[in-house]
Amino acid sequence: MDLKLDNSTALIVGGASGIGLACARAFRDEGCRVTIWDISEDTPERAAAEQCSGAAVDICDRGVLAAALETMADGIDHLVHAAAIGSGQFGFPFTNLDPEHWQRVLDVNISGMVNVAHAVTPVMLEAGQGTMVFVASVAGQIGSPTDPPYSASKAANINFAQVMAKDLASSGIRVNTVCPGMVKTPLNRSVWQSWNDRQPESEKLTYDQWADEKIGQLVPLGEWQEPEDIADTIVFLSSERARQITGQTINVDGGYVMHW
Repeated sequence: MDLKLDNSTALIVGGASGIGLACARAFRDEGCRVTIWDISEDTPERAAAEQCSGAAVDICDRGVLAAALETMADGIDHLVHAAAIGSGQFGFPFTNLDPEHWQRVLDVNISGMVNVAHAVTPVMLEAGQGTMVFVASVAGQIGSPTDPPYSASKAANINFAQVMAKDLASSGIRVNTVCPGMVKTPLNRSVWQSWNDRQPESEKLTYDQWADEKIGQLVPLGEWQEPEDIADTIVFLSSERARQITGQTINVDGGYVMHW
């Protein structure tokens, strides 16, 4: 299937690792000119190794965002926003957390998304076209107790993407959200670590044991999702093949969340 992405431009925010990196590779393989933004200082080097351009960008700093945007001479046809953090705390029950555990997660996952949206939207409005896909999480739909700040921030991502989709549809800009389920990423491993640190020695599990147990309990298809599975969906949603899809929340989760 020709996705008609050849020679377009894609900006992947949070693209130096995990799902973001899988997206960068997928767009590159479709013939896109790809730029990666990530907070890591070595982002330019990582991007160059993937035949992409790149910049170290803190999405919480609007000045840095504006400066990075100035370097996007070819415009932005497709945005993928995959930058997010967890609290690093095991949050079940939520009283295990203190209010200060919330702020950095909300700053990065909500305000960071808002900053990127405000930075990129005028570029797409001027062009009269564009696509945006925001990576949220099934945790934003089911109130996952593992990391309440993360879950709440992902729910906000879903809602704001729907707001944007309504506001920008008449300008030829489509906005969707993709919600990964169980994916082996550094963020997922940090969730395990925060859980494991609180367990008695007799109940601790290795990451693989914990992961396999969760998959068996929660995922009907019985498999981990791979970063590439998420990237494939995002690339499709960004393509002309999905030109009638906007304002949607697509779960790539092996059936974990089923809405009746």
